[in-house]
Amino acid sequence: MNPWSQFAPELVTDLYELTMAASYLREDMFGDATFSLFIRAYPPGRSYFVAAGLEHFIDLVTAFRFEGDSLQFLASTGKFTTDFIEFLATLRFTGSIRALPEGRIFFADEPLLEVTAPIIEAQIVETLAINVLQLESLIASKAARIVHAAHGRSVIDFSLRRTHGVDAGLKAARASYLAGFTGTSNVLAGKIYGIPIFGTMAHSYVTSFEHELESFRAFARAFPDSTVLLIDTYDTLKGALKAVQVAREMAAEGKALRGVRLDSGDLATLSRGVRRILDDAGLNHVEILASGSLDELKIQDLRDAGAAIDAYAVGTHMGVSADAPYFDIAYKLVEYEDRPVLKLSSGKRTWVGRKQVFRHYDDQGKMLEDHLCLADEEHPGGEGLLEEVVRKGKRVKPAAPLQAIRQRVEGDFQRLPEACKHLREPQRYPVRISPSLQDLEEQTTRKVRREELG
Repeated sequence: MNPWSQFAPELVTDLYELTMAASYLREDMFGDATFSLFIRAYPPGRSYFVAAGLEHFIDLVTAFRFEGDSLQFLASTGKFTTDFIEFLATLRFTGSIRALPEGRIFFADEPLLEVTAPIIEAQIVETLAINVLQLESLIASKAARIVHAAHGRSVIDFSLRRTHGVDAGLKAARASYLAGFTGTSNVLAGKIYGIPIFGTMAHSYVTSFEHELESFRAFARAFPDSTVLLIDTYDTLKGALKAVQVAREMAAEGKALRGVRLDSGDLATLSRGVRRILDDAGLNHVEILASGSLDELKIQDLRDAGAAIDAYAVGTHMGVSADAPYFDIAYKLVEYEDRPVLKLSSGKRTWVGRKQVFRHYDDQGKMLEDHLCLADEEHPGGEGLLEEVVRKGKRVKPAAPLQAIRQRVEGDFQRLPEACKHLREPQRYPVRISPSLQDLEEQTTRKVRREELG
């Protein structure tokens, strides 16, 4: 049986979301609730995040409904009453969502989005919100660090074969592209999202021929306008000399070798040796692409070592965000029926009420500091970051083109202070809490302690 044929977005939820919803229905609780989605803390070595996944979440929420097989399955579990199943059959998302647009840089404790809707609706989309926005923001944040490390050189996503599933591979391709990657090896992502696709050859291709030179010639015949040769199967420098021979044969036919790829060994030393071979042969135009367990720290180290690399292909470490494979992300109730709410659990603080983030810039246009405020506060001179993206269950405006999101990331990254971009021991960006928000937090805390703890 094909599991994709049974994919039902409405069932992408944890069981306790439905059990809570059933109880809310039984208790006639239909008041408006606001939930805030935010990241509590930075992973080691990180100082910023890149927002991604919002457009996918909006698509899923605005089309949200329980139908057919989903209702039959829930009824078959024996956990829910007929009244609740009938209620789900009529359930639609009718609330509003305020969110950071995709591509904005944000920081710990700042809401990625806030959902305000009748409590059953707002509660039941929790798992979906966390799942979608965490993964894509996780990958976009990792990819932005890699793009920064590459220092203007092209970076290509090679992660599909190592991501945690087919869907994760698609999201990694999109999230890395919006963060500044040049393209992807993922052909399906190219079709769905319009991302440029790239690919060369594998070592198996080279070894399938009796001689390495024969494999190079065959590939050049098949792809004369985009020939990139993998030259490290046997010996990288000897492979480079064979690439020079093929390049000369191509030139005689009016074609040009586009590049060579290194996938193993001391990439800094080998790349310099390959560059000398190519330049001595008058092949200054031929680019050197490097791959092989790369991440932002290795790319920075290669640059510091004077590597002659023109482009990088990054796979596993980006596709699974290997150094930080998850965020401490939470979706918490902060208001119900105009009443601010919080929990007192140790180490899991939440800021109460509906909120807005105001960003301030210095005279040079660099980010200066953010202020986390209540949603109805004014903050002269500050840029309000959260925008209404869904109203009464409908999109407020069409989805942003992927190219526009890329430009948004680039613009925010240029304005991010340099000290916050450091890949090792970055400076933390200041996020101030408004006095009004602090007062409301303290009042709510005192009220909860008095009423719940005596």
